[in-house]
Amino acid sequence: MKAVRFFGHKDVRVVNDIERPVPKGDEVLLKIGGAGVCHSDLHIIDEGTVVGTVFTLGHENAGWIEEVGENVEGYKKGDAVLVYGPWGCGHCKPCQQSKENYCDHQSEQAYGGGLGLDGGMADYMLVPSSRLLVPIFDLDPVIAAPLTDAALTPYSAIKRSLPKLMADEYVVVIGVGGLGHVALQILREISGAEIIACDVTEDKLAFAKQLGAAYVINSKDADAAEQIQKITGIKKAKVVLDFVGATSTIDLGTKVVSLDGDLTIVGLGGGHYQYSMNGLPFGVSMTNPYWGSRTELMEVVGLARQKKIHIEIEKHKLDDANEVYERMRQGKIKGRAVLIP
Repeated sequence: MKAVRFFGHKDVRVVNDIERPVPKGDEVLLKIGGAGVCHSDLHIIDEGTVVGTVFTLGHENAGWIEEVGENVEGYKKGDAVLVYGPWGCGHCKPCQQSKENYCDHQSEQAYGGGLGLDGGMADYMLVPSSRLLVPIFDLDPVIAAPLTDAALTPYSAIKRSLPKLMADEYVVVIGVGGLGHVALQILREISGAEIIACDVTEDKLAFAKQLGAAYVINSKDADAAEQIQKITGIKKAKVVLDFVGATSTIDLGTKVVSLDGDLTIVGLGGGHYQYSMNGLPFGVSMTNPYWGSRTELMEVVGLARQKKIHIEIEKHKLDDANEVYERMRQGKIKGRAVLIP
């Protein structure tokens, strides 16, 4: 079968000689409908965050069950499902709470399919356990695949701060990319806070307006923080969601977050923050959440089925993987690219 394989630093190849897996036990073989292309892939490809192993890329996966192992119950051939991305041990307390993204044994194992183990940029994907599947019912797998990260990650980050996102508060979203554009929709649907969106390009700021942002600010502006504070007034923003994670965006967040607010850094931009007593308002929680729980993914599917959120996607063939990654490096992907076998 065909697959997009990672062979080492900046070495990604489309190959045609991978043997189709045969599931056994609780394993499930998925016929891939779509595999999302995530900026996290570039950290693997360009920065070497996963070393010493060869594997198939793709951690945002959806498709139809092709075959099940002898111990699988509750699923049958043809069922449309998502693959929950972070694979834990399945036995520790966080895993038992559906939070495999915070598995106690994360440091001892690969993070999941496409992140050290074989992912879904292929004709078929072997999922190691049926517990990692989430039904999508009437959703198209091509459209649904990015829900597993591009929607789940911002959804989980927003839920952490939901009690603070009241109608008399402001929330700042920095970065209107693959995750940020979904965050705007989620905020619009489940919170009452007024939304301020920041990005460095005018087309993405216009896109943010379409998705529900009340205000848009170009974060390249030298006075971006002052512009935001003119909107929020002295109280500032109760929640800041940074989907970039560069030093400049973290710095912007520290300037506009309120007393007892949340500064949530989701993006993997490699930024740094030097803590000082007067660097943050009192009571601020600075967090770096990772992905989300499987039950939260079920909730995301509910939002998508109700048409309350959608992911802007570009469709591409598996053979185009390297071209898509290059466009991503250049910031030319609007929303999410999806590879279709």
